[in-house]
Amino acid sequence: MTTKPNIRDLSLEELEALIVGLGKEKYRARQIMKWLYAGGATTFAEMTTLARDFRSRMEGITRIVEPAIDRILVSQDGTKKLLFSLEDGLFIESVLIPGRNHWTACISTQAGCAMECRFCLTGRQGLKRNLQPSEITGQVTMLRRHTPEGPQIKNIVLMGMGEPLANYNHTVKAIRILTSDFGLGFSSRKITVSTCGLAPKIAQLGKEVCVNLAISLNAPDNERRDVLMPVNRKYPLEELIRACRDYPMPGRRMLTFEYILMAGLNDSPADAEKLARLLRGLHCKLNLIAFNEFPGSDYRTPAPEAISAFQQILLDRHYTAILRASHGRDILAACGQLSGHAPSFA
Repeated sequence: MTTKPNIRDLSLEELEALIVGLGKEKYRARQIMKWLYAGGATTFAEMTTLARDFRSRMEGITRIVEPAIDRILVSQDGTKKLLFSLEDGLFIESVLIPGRNHWTACISTQAGCAMECRFCLTGRQGLKRNLQPSEITGQVTMLRRHTPEGPQIKNIVLMGMGEPLANYNHTVKAIRILTSDFGLGFSSRKITVSTCGLAPKIAQLGKEVCVNLAISLNAPDNERRDVLMPVNRKYPLEELIRACRDYPMPGRRMLTFEYILMAGLNDSPADAEKLARLLRGLHCKLNLIAFNEFPGSDYRTPAPEAISAFQQILLDRHYTAILRASHGRDILAACGQLSGHAPSFA
């Protein structure tokens, strides 16, 4: 038996084509999109601006499904980690990070991850599957529903579980729904895609949807990055940096390079000097992140003085280098700690 398509997996253009094929007016697609995303409708019965027989027909050929919130953990610093269950029994995690009068939503694009970065707990799970567009945008709609009053979600970062550019088509479709006036209505300036360095996809992304780009770098040379991030063996630093130079960042926006500092591995003054030379001429900023330890991790957090010395060298070389506070460490919600395993919520 064929499963009915999830209407939330359709772009506006795809929904328009479906509705025109039913002999209905094209603008009905915009009405449905508004009901789904602005109106928060979870059934066709709620879409009262549509005729009853049309709603029944749509219900007969499509369905409306979102990820379900299974459990929520709240950190001492106010960070919230949410465990979502998917239709096939898999779990993914999202994080709500508190800011000044707003939330930043960190969402997943895959269940698990195939990139095998040595410092990342998600990578130890392996890849289970790509998420559908509805499962990516559905995290945002469910998180919005979870925060109906008070601070709202202002920023979205696709740096939860998985490599967004390895699920390229679904990620781009989700971004288009997130930024559509008939979807969730976010500005592209408020959306960031984080990648471990799939260079050809970086170039493609820049041509299709110009969102903020963050690159997980973590080493100033190929030798160490090959070990930490196996993707570097396919797309070495020279190719990655070239793709970053070509990525279009309109106005005053800057590329972001994320650099996780690991004690005795990549946190020396010489490493900072090497990093400064690698990124010379790029309009960028650096987010420095002290390694977030997790059970069984092979690496350790550097001493505060080592972190400060590393940052100061970059500042002296006129880089914007920010020591990014890690949120939710006590609930394994910080960078590199997501696992998508229900036991992590025990």
